Amino acid sequence: MITPKQLYEWCKIPYQDLGNHPRLKTPFRLCADSPEMGRIMARELVDEIQAHNAKGEVTRAIIPCGPSCWYKPFTDLVNEERVSLRNFVVFHMDECLDWQGRELPRKHPYSFRGFMEEFFYGPVAADLAVPEENRNWVSANNIEEIRKKMWSAPIDITYGGWGQDGHIAYNQARRHPFSHVTIDDVRNSTVRIQDNNIDTIIALAQRTFGMAYQFVPPMSVTLGVKECLSAKKVRLFSDTGAWKQTALRVALFSDVTPEYPITLLQEHLDALITATAATASHPVSEHPEWDLGI
Repeated sequence: MITPKQLYEWCKIPYQDLGNHPRLKTPFRLCADSPEMGRIMARELVDEIQAHNAKGEVTRAIIPCGPSCWYKPFTDLVNEERVSLRNFVVFHMDECLDWQGRELPRKHPYSFRGFMEEFFYGPVAADLAVPEENRNWVSANNIEEIRKKMWSAPIDITYGGWGQDGHIAYNQARRHPFSHVTIDDVRNSTVRIQDNNIDTIIALAQRTFGMAYQFVPPMSVTLGVKECLSAKKVRLFSDTGAWKQTALRVALFSDVTPEYPITLLQEHLDALITATAATASHPVSEHPEWDLGI
């Protein structure tokens, strides 16, 4: 269990000092803002695809719905540089579900498929686009199929973000009172359906629905931590600000813990966390008077 004293020590570090901090457990890169992050994400994924294309290889990637800052830069680069996505195989990280485990209408704010079809796939020129058969959408009805396809060959890169509890994809910290999990359970978690945590629902309600938690999807289907961290490279990004600030500090300085699944990133051989200044900063660093003898 992470203690308040540990949190205070990690959160009071000035964000400018994070990248070179001697106690850093996962590599960290700071960027200025959302536009810069979008350019970084777009350029690095295009470079990854082009490198595989040059060798006549398929690029297999786990791709998130978000952060939204990178979709237009990515599709612009693909179209302007005529980058073929015909050998790009995409495994979508997760999807929100209604209370009966059904997919949401495509225009729902939390239909990840609807968003990705419009902003990730839609703007790409037809002759460059990812073939339909290479777009792997996880749902309540295809869990075993997705699992088998993912483990049939190596994953080259995982793109993603993290949640308020440090979840990767929708691998939330399990809070069930009668069903606790160990760090090994989290490490080996695989594709599954689940109820969303109350704190996840509150965070999404505040972000999108003016705190109308009644509108937030109560369930989700997700790739597991095992799939997400199986990739040769893992790159996590956030420009969301306050919602992600504490989880970032935990990711950078904590030992591995099921309380924050993102801490498992430190076990990966080629992982990098990138955050904007607004996400990397923390209010504790500006208020030393908050140390009430912790």
